[in-house]
Amino acid sequence: MELHFRTATASDFAAIKTLVIDSFEPITWQKKLDQQFGALNGLDWRERWNHRLEKIFASQIVLVGDLISIGEQSGQIAAMATATVDHAAALAFIDVLAVGKSHQGEGLGRLMLQGIIAHVKSLGCRYVNLDCLTDNDAGNALYQSAGFTEVARHIRWFKEI
Repeated sequence: MELHFRTATASDFAAIKTLVIDSFEPITWQKKLDQQFGALNGLDWRERWNHRLEKIFASQIVLVGDLISIGEQSGQIAAMATATVDHAAALAFIDVLAVGKSHQGEGLGRLMLQGIIAHVKSLGCRYVNLDCLTDNDAGNALYQSAGFTEVARHIRWFKEI
C-alpha cells in the first residue's frame, strides 16, 4: 500500500469531515471547552468543527492522501492536510493534519506531512509553520522528528461574556 496525494474535490468533503472529527476527538481543545462550558450557543464541538471545516474547504488548500493498493486506480482517503500560503513571505501555514483512526500509528501522519510540505514547496514556499497542542504527544513527536523547531508557546484563554 502507498499514500497517493491529490487536491480534494467537493465530493470528498463529507468523508474528510468524518475523518477529521473522528481523529481529533481525543485531542481537540474544543472538546475540553465543552466539558467546562457546555455547547456554545447550542453547538457542540463536533458541530463547531463542521462549521470550521466548511470555511477551510472554501479558503484553504486541502490535500488528501488516498491509501492505494498496488495496481489499483483509486483508494480510500486515509489522511488529509490543509494549508494557506503567504506568497510574499514564501510561508505556508499548515492548519489541519489528520489521519483516519483506523490508520493511526502506521506512519501516514509523517507521509501526509511530507506530502503537504512538498505541495506548498511546489507553490513557491520556503518555510512552513504549524501549531500543536502541548498535550498532543504524538503530534509534537512527529513535528520534532520532522525537523520543526519550537519557536513559541501560547495559552488559549476563554471567557463567557
